[in-house]
Amino acid sequence: MNFFEVVQARRSLRRYLDKPVEREKLEHVLESARLAPSWKNLQCWRFIIVEDAAGREALADSMEESNPGRKALMGVPIVVVLCALPSESEVWEGKDFMMLDAGLAMEHLVLAATDQGLGTCWQGLFSEEKVRKSLNVPDNVRVVAMTPLGYAAEERRPRPRKAMAEIVHYGKWGGLL
Repeated sequence: MNFFEVVQARRSLRRYLDKPVEREKLEHVLESARLAPSWKNLQCWRFIIVEDAAGREALADSMEESNPGRKALMGVPIVVVLCALPSESEVWEGKDFMMLDAGLAMEHLVLAATDQGLGTCWQGLFSEEKVRKSLNVPDNVRVVAMTPLGYAAEERRPRPRKAMAEIVHYGKWGGLL
């Protein structure tokens, strides 16, 4: 796939096949995340790869019962947990670059997974404290997000997107095409 095809193909998936992810594909996805840009090249992100059933279940237990992401975490071979070190980033003029940098790394990971024929579903609604405790994450590290990583057991159609005219301004705010 070319880059635009990867972007078009990416979907948030919640059902996965009971099929292991090849180590080479996992390493490719993680290498893509490692190469993401960051504020002052500080690279504040860290990843925890959770492959055992008990670990995935503990992560699912960090979510509310009604969260559809719970089942995805338990029914996938790998969960990638994105962490970030505030000490390796900065807040400048109210902009939290740690969250931006971690997000860029996760987006690289998600797009690389799509390119490798793997599915993901960015998860952010969980108890950080429960995840921290279950994975031994130190207090000076933030747990930012997580995603299941595996082969899709479902196909999802594209969701509606806003029109270009709704999101792009030329020259100044309100400057339309």
